[in-house]
Amino acid sequence: MNTLIWLTGLSSPYCNYNCVKKRMSAAVLTGPSWAKSAHIETLLQLYKFPQLTVGPYDPIFSDRGQFTSLYQMAPKGTSLSLAMVSLIVHFGWNWVGLLIPDDHRGTQFLSDIREKMENNQVCIAFVEMIQSTWNSFSYKYWKSLGMVQESWANIIIIYGDNDSLQGLMRNLGQLILTRKVWLLTSEWDLTNIADFFLLDSFHGSLIFSQHHEQVVEYKKFIQTVNPYQYPEDNYLPKLWIMFFKCSFSELDCHLLENCQPNASLEFLPRYIFDTAMNEDSYNTYKAVYTVAHSLHEMSLQQVQMQPLGNGERMVFSPWQLHPFLRNIHVGANMSLELKQKLHDNKYDILNFWNFPKGLGRKVKVGTFLPNVPQTQQLSLSEQMVQWPKRYSEIPKSVCSESCGPGFRKVSLEGKAVCCYDCTPCADNEISNETDMEKCMKCPESHYANTEKKFCLQKAVSFLDHKDPLGMSLTTIALSFSVFTAVVLALFVKHRDTPIVKANNRTLSYMLLITLIVCFLCSLFFIGRPNTTTCILQQITFGGAFTVALATVLAKAITVIIAFKVTFPNKVVRWLIISKAPNLIIPICTLVHLVLCGIWLGTSPPFLDKDAHAEHGQIILVCNKGSDFAFHSILGYLCSLALGSYIMAFLSRNLPDTFNEAKFLSFSMLVFFCVWVTFLPVYHSTKGKVMVAMEVFSILASSAALLGFIFAPKCYIILVRPDRNSIHHIRNRISPGQKENYAKL
Repeated sequence: MNTLIWLTGLSSPYCNYNCVKKRMSAAVLTGPSWAKSAHIETLLQLYKFPQLTVGPYDPIFSDRGQFTSLYQMAPKGTSLSLAMVSLIVHFGWNWVGLLIPDDHRGTQFLSDIREKMENNQVCIAFVEMIQSTWNSFSYKYWKSLGMVQESWANIIIIYGDNDSLQGLMRNLGQLILTRKVWLLTSEWDLTNIADFFLLDSFHGSLIFSQHHEQVVEYKKFIQTVNPYQYPEDNYLPKLWIMFFKCSFSELDCHLLENCQPNASLEFLPRYIFDTAMNEDSYNTYKAVYTVAHSLHEMSLQQVQMQPLGNGERMVFSPWQLHPFLRNIHVGANMSLELKQKLHDNKYDILNFWNFPKGLGRKVKVGTFLPNVPQTQQLSLSEQMVQWPKRYSEIPKSVCSESCGPGFRKVSLEGKAVCCYDCTPCADNEISNETDMEKCMKCPESHYANTEKKFCLQKAVSFLDHKDPLGMSLTTIALSFSVFTAVVLALFVKHRDTPIVKANNRTLSYMLLITLIVCFLCSLFFIGRPNTTTCILQQITFGGAFTVALATVLAKAITVIIAFKVTFPNKVVRWLIISKAPNLIIPICTLVHLVLCGIWLGTSPPFLDKDAHAEHGQIILVCNKGSDFAFHSILGYLCSLALGSYIMAFLSRNLPDTFNEAKFLSFSMLVFFCVWVTFLPVYHSTKGKVMVAMEVFSILASSAALLGFIFAPKCYIILVRPDRNSIHHIRNRISPGQKENYAKL
């Protein structure tokens, strides 16, 4: 309506009528509201009347086909969203709210900043699109304000101008949200609304202002300007009347002479009158100079074409100014515009200080330059930043607390990527930084410390003689070896006694010597292993037990031949005298050697490292090479034990004096049970325990052979020597058995 009144010159305007005979205006300055500028432009462009907007840049106005007579003074400022996100990332915030106007500018800003946030792992906690009409700020928006107040997002971006979100800003102030840090654009004139707050909700806010040149004369102008210097200005008297208690004449609205001496706008509180030149003021300054330079260029052109007479003024229509405005606006002949182009994307970061209330200072604490390397774009003096009084340090704004070293992030289904749980790293994995997506696995030679923050070198370990377990097994092996040697000496000493002679003295000697080897071969399993000991372990273990079991089998078969076989006496006597059963020993040993040869030729045992058996240690163990060959040897030994058991079981009913078969049966039964039990236990253990289990099985089975076969005989020799005589034996046997005993 005001535009129509101004255009037509009528208080009740009629369209298409112009009653202004002599217009004094060359151009119109509008803003800062883009909406009002757009509505005014629809009328002004009908007359091609120049219009210069001083509000923020709007891409809609760049359409020269639609807005033919409009010029924007504000630079494009395409890096605002990047500047805000850079600041957010700098302080480690990742949970941010957005309050933006529900118009095309708000939609475009949302699209830009959402893209920048996603690229930098920053999440949007909420987005509220606010209607610009004051009357529409109803219960629906009060409900939204409640959500803002309760949100965990302590950082909230407000994008818009004074016109579009004026009601929002005033109501935010009344809520006294001292827990929120606001990121604002410089269109907000916070100093002018500070008086509405009991406590200033916006103290500590960070404002992004497009960098502009400082106008040195402006400060001096503010200090000295007064209504008497510019009597035609009817705005200045109103300020003096309001703030300096001046009286005025009702006739001509001029001030009287009773004003305060030396009154100056500089003395007014900032929340009443901010003397700093903001963006809109600077754009207005540019607009005035743009029009002035255009008029100057046009006047020079007219003088060159047709000189003016004395006292004659330049007469022109406003539309004639357009060519000069376009030329000046693009910066061809205006150094001011050229300088501004260099700073189109540079932002000053201002910190709003308003504590105590009324201070209203905007302090520059940093800058943002998009046209430099990324690490140099943001420059900030953190020590100068004043945060809301609720915070004694940099505030946090995160959906989830950071996952410290030793933990990793786990995404929550249906939640933003910034919302996650922290879970400890798995075994032998670490994370030495915060908010790691994945834990790093330690190398095989290292292990994770208790907190899982770093890897430690594993200690090399093996079944050592100095360990309690290794020392115990070594002592047992040596003790049994000595004990077996004592038994052998005892048998040699009493070699001519019936108890020694009657049970095949040679096989008994061989068995005792083999048992000594069996006990001693366990020592190959104790101590630091190497390739040689790994091979000797299996050869000596398998070979010694093969000879021992074959010897037991030969003894059992000898007894069977003497007492059970119904061959002619001459044949039996020849088998016994020729000691044919003893051939079993080299035959069984040869079979074992063939198996060992195949084993060593295909996949021999080798030194291996077990990094997983015990935490923090690398266990040196002997790898069997071929599990099939190892189990084949065990199966072969068990088959010999089973054969010896069967032979001994068949001769169990012989007279008690020579009933060695019973003891052979028990020894083979124990041997068989030990090694059958060994297999599942062996496969269920690891590291040193596995080696110790194998040593224990060797000692246990060897001790069973020694104990069950030779303990009863030692008892007779040492404790009951009266039973170890020919006279005693002849009294106990029947006449029918003497012939069989004679065969032995």
